[in-house]
Amino acid sequence: MKKYFVFIISMLFAANIVVKAQEPTVISITTDNTSLIYRVGGNGRLYQIYLGKRLNHSADLAHLGNQGEAYLTHGMEDYFEPAIHILHNDGNPSLLLKYVSHETKQAQQHVNETVITLKDDKYPVEVKLHFTAYAKTDVITEYAEITHSEKKPVTLYKYASSLLHLSANQYFLTEFAGDWAHEAMMTETPLAFGKKILDTKLGSRADMFCSPFFIVALNGKAQEQAGDVVLGTIGWTGNYRFTFEIDQYNKLRLLSGINPYASEYGLQPGETFRTPDFYFTFSSSGTGRASRNFHSWARRYQLKDGDQPRLTLLNNWEATYFDFNEEKLLTIMDEAVKLGVDMFLLDDGWFGNKYPRSSDRQGLGDWEVTRDKLPNGVGKLVEEAAKRNIKFGIWIEPEMVNPKSELYEKHKDWVITLPNRDEYYFRNQLVLDMSNPQVQDYVFSIVDNLLTAYPGIAYFKWDCNSPITNIYSPYLKMKQSHIYIEHVRGLYKVLERVKNKYPKVPMMLCSGGGGRTDYEALKYFTEFWPSDNTDAVERIFIQWGFGYFFPSKTLSAHVTTWGKQPVKFRTDVAMMGKLGFDIRIHELKDDEQVYCRNAVANYRRLAPVISEGDQYRLQSPYDGDHAAVLFADTSKSHAVLFTFDLHPRYRENIQPLKLSGLQADKMYKTEEINMLPGSRSRLQCHGKTYSGEYLMTVGINVFSSSHTVSHVIEISEE
Repeated sequence: MKKYFVFIISMLFAANIVVKAQEPTVISITTDNTSLIYRVGGNGRLYQIYLGKRLNHSADLAHLGNQGEAYLTHGMEDYFEPAIHILHNDGNPSLLLKYVSHETKQAQQHVNETVITLKDDKYPVEVKLHFTAYAKTDVITEYAEITHSEKKPVTLYKYASSLLHLSANQYFLTEFAGDWAHEAMMTETPLAFGKKILDTKLGSRADMFCSPFFIVALNGKAQEQAGDVVLGTIGWTGNYRFTFEIDQYNKLRLLSGINPYASEYGLQPGETFRTPDFYFTFSSSGTGRASRNFHSWARRYQLKDGDQPRLTLLNNWEATYFDFNEEKLLTIMDEAVKLGVDMFLLDDGWFGNKYPRSSDRQGLGDWEVTRDKLPNGVGKLVEEAAKRNIKFGIWIEPEMVNPKSELYEKHKDWVITLPNRDEYYFRNQLVLDMSNPQVQDYVFSIVDNLLTAYPGIAYFKWDCNSPITNIYSPYLKMKQSHIYIEHVRGLYKVLERVKNKYPKVPMMLCSGGGGRTDYEALKYFTEFWPSDNTDAVERIFIQWGFGYFFPSKTLSAHVTTWGKQPVKFRTDVAMMGKLGFDIRIHELKDDEQVYCRNAVANYRRLAPVISEGDQYRLQSPYDGDHAAVLFADTSKSHAVLFTFDLHPRYRENIQPLKLSGLQADKMYKTEEINMLPGSRSRLQCHGKTYSGEYLMTVGINVFSSSHTVSHVIEISEE
């Protein structure tokens, strides 16, 4: 028999037939400039082998080593933070996932979806990893689906959306943290062995202290125009957690997902637990390119009405607060017409009768018009706006309730509040239990009733001022660890109903400032309110931080009286976002009123560049007492440059500003615009023509040693 076997083998070699071992399965998720690559190991498990600049030669992939398991499990041989931790109903806390299959298909032009199926070989548990690669914008999204067919529920303790492995000599993390009126402040720190966690436990106003996005720079600090960086964020309007863990080999593991804090989840047999989307982009050309990736992706694929213009507006809040009546509002509406904006926005204070909304201490939840303030109702205001040929918008805070309200008196069972405890109030209010379908119906009815009665309402400012306190759901009863998750899911159900029934109504996502700033919510909202702090100097920093991830058309920016800077300075800052006003126009000087009208007209004219163009951060306010941002259209033929002197030192050594985003061989005319009537530009570049090469290599003098001075320079191809 042995002789026969040897004979067969020798005959195969004689015939030049080579029996090869089966090639390992390799899964490449690619964009135009990025590759995320996985490979199935000999043990049947899935490993990430690469994340970085796109690799174009498949033969090279055999040389790549395993960086780490794709969706690391708890209870086996790894000693670091797992992506998933599950307790089976027999008490076994382990999981071992092996590759089963994968499929890649084209979702739309330049967009591919890949689904990788993993299963445990001892327990009937399945995890599907979903990836969407947006080729032209270099953004990749990932989420996981977890399901099982055990006889009883299993408990999920951890359930990450994504686990990425990075390899470098050094890692620098930029986080965006702060507080009310101090949002998205940037801090960059090196990462060393162990964990760094960014998370929130606030529930509804989740992002008040920590914004849900980050920058990781490899082998050096983050730079605007050079270096390898990863920018990441999560689509979840609730508690999230990012874990950055460096192991003993100096490898970085980056986990993202819902914060598992107080959120053990009982998963029923056959039920699928879907994690939120994690969105990221890799850039080998610094943070500037990464930001433009996110901006382009968001406008094209994620934002509600991402390709549509935004409405300029005049809001009454800082002009009146709660002290207004119909006559005063109509006067402000006339000022909106004179200003030339698209819309008048009625803010807080228009509702409640038993407990009139005369302060933030009462009335919230009672969505009927206050008869003493508005005897002719909201309908009269809608009609008057239409007569003036402007749109009418209105403020709501539908997820919240004051204890001093009729809603609280009738439906305390709809409120998140602990039994047998004194209630704790944040901003004198509590949060409605969005896990309750009755509450979902009620919240939807607030929008639905207003639009049914007054179809002329063209805009909602949807606020959310309180985190979740007194954390107990009367509806969930024995499933209290589900509250943080089911509350957010309930909110999405309401927003989906609003979007389906009223798809053309734009809404601002407001949360006491920047308390909600995620891309899942922005599927339903056209813009968000970055901060209640509208001091123009502070807003430069706030908008700078948010601008790394969100395009300018999403950042609502209002001109107010905060800061007392010149009205030109305040307006120029607001023009870098979605322009609005929150002042009494008649209180401005005549030349300032003319200036504001001209600024609105300029903003509309330049919206295709500012709102739809590419953003280039040229001078960071974190690096001195000046700031500069340039917006350029995709053809590089038209650009707008914003420059600001904040609080420079006396006789500071000021250097020319080198521009970006232009084409070297084109000739450009530079002209200062947005000036007060009768004033002349003092800039040497005003009215001059330069090559793009000169502007980007030598630069122009735009800064001074003056305080709170701004310039807007239009740059047009000759």
